[in-house]
Amino acid sequence: MVKMSAFEEENNMSKQQNSLKIGLIVFVAFCFALGAFVSGLKVGQGAVALGQTASIFNFFQSTEVVGSETDNEPDLAEFWHVWELLEDKFAYSSSTDEVSQQEKIEGAIEGLVASYGDPYTVYFPPVESEAFNENISGEFSGVGMEVGLRDGLVTVIAPLPDTPAEKAGILAGDVLVKINDVSAESMRVDEAVNMIRGERGTEVVLQVYREGEMEFIDIPIVRDTISIPTVKTEQIDDTFIISLYSFNAVAETQMKKALREYLESGADTLVLDLRGNPGGFLQGAVSIASYFLPAGKVVVKESFGSEDIEDEVFRSRGRLIQIFNPTNLVVLVDNGSASASEILAGALKDHEVATIIGSQTFGKGSVQELVELDSGSSLKVTVARWLTPAGVSISDGGLTPDIKISRTPQQRIAGEDPQKDAAVRFLAGEEVVSEDFTDDLLSDETVE
Repeated sequence: MVKMSAFEEENNMSKQQNSLKIGLIVFVAFCFALGAFVSGLKVGQGAVALGQTASIFNFFQSTEVVGSETDNEPDLAEFWHVWELLEDKFAYSSSTDEVSQQEKIEGAIEGLVASYGDPYTVYFPPVESEAFNENISGEFSGVGMEVGLRDGLVTVIAPLPDTPAEKAGILAGDVLVKINDVSAESMRVDEAVNMIRGERGTEVVLQVYREGEMEFIDIPIVRDTISIPTVKTEQIDDTFIISLYSFNAVAETQMKKALREYLESGADTLVLDLRGNPGGFLQGAVSIASYFLPAGKVVVKESFGSEDIEDEVFRSRGRLIQIFNPTNLVVLVDNGSASASEILAGALKDHEVATIIGSQTFGKGSVQELVELDSGSSLKVTVARWLTPAGVSISDGGLTPDIKISRTPQQRIAGEDPQKDAAVRFLAGEEVVSEDFTDDLLSDETVE
């Protein structure tokens, strides 16, 4: 083990840029981690049998719209012509609020951003931008659940611990059908966020589809102020367990404290639990990886999808606290482990310093850059793709554990945790064999 001074902060950090690279999935309102429903939803045994796939919205199907391609420069004159026509001709009614000039500009920008067809590239007007920054800082108002993008429809990755969503019974894999009786079928994520947000103490009713259930489930949730839990520690026999729930602004500091606890505990082995962790700041993942990898080891690569631009490589800063190997370090993952979680788990897996146990990860392998604009708005834009040190794209189905162990919704409700139990038994020297199971709804699809 190295001395505690390995934990000391670096004082000569570069000044923070206006644009912050963040790994998906970050939080807005109820944890805005750009989420979406699965439109062609496979119905399991015991549910409604509707053929090979079944839409939960009366068989609605997505239609691909192909626009004409042209090499000509864009005709902005037509844009302004349409603007003038709307100004001159649109007839407001008693049920139609007049649109301000600023709202028109924001609407035009949102349309431009949406035309790129990337659900992770998003424009935030000033109010939503402020909420977004509040949420990734570690505290926000809402119900406290993480959502992930699936084919344009909103799916719960996981409720955060000790939040209204968890207490109300929201489970990983639930898909939103309605929000306060409003259909979520074609709802954008920011629209869902705005509907779920609200004043502390007020109620929102979420109707969800849950795999294996015969009917939709209505779940009332009372909103509250959500302090995003970042780290929790416990010890089982000679195994110390650190649960990391988010790579938010305080993750590195809290992780450092947890690792101190581990070194002082006398435990021989360590479990790093990244289940249900939707990601956050890239630098947080790199910093935390530096406690497990020697200096100079590759943590992650950014590929910009162009032969003219070299991959950007992020390396360990060499804050190694002890020598880890697959027999004394286990990383737990599941379908709620995304982005920065996958970066960290992938680095430890590729460098063979940990054994990965759990189920297939989410598969969010794109890089977003948050650009703050002068108006107070911000733009979150996909700028690159994540690659593990071995060059594996995280988007290609996520990470596959070394030992596959499932955890069903029924086991979650009952408080049973076979994945954690398997990790403790493995580190105690017992043989743990992979289960033969098909990963659930969230893990068998790839998000680009």
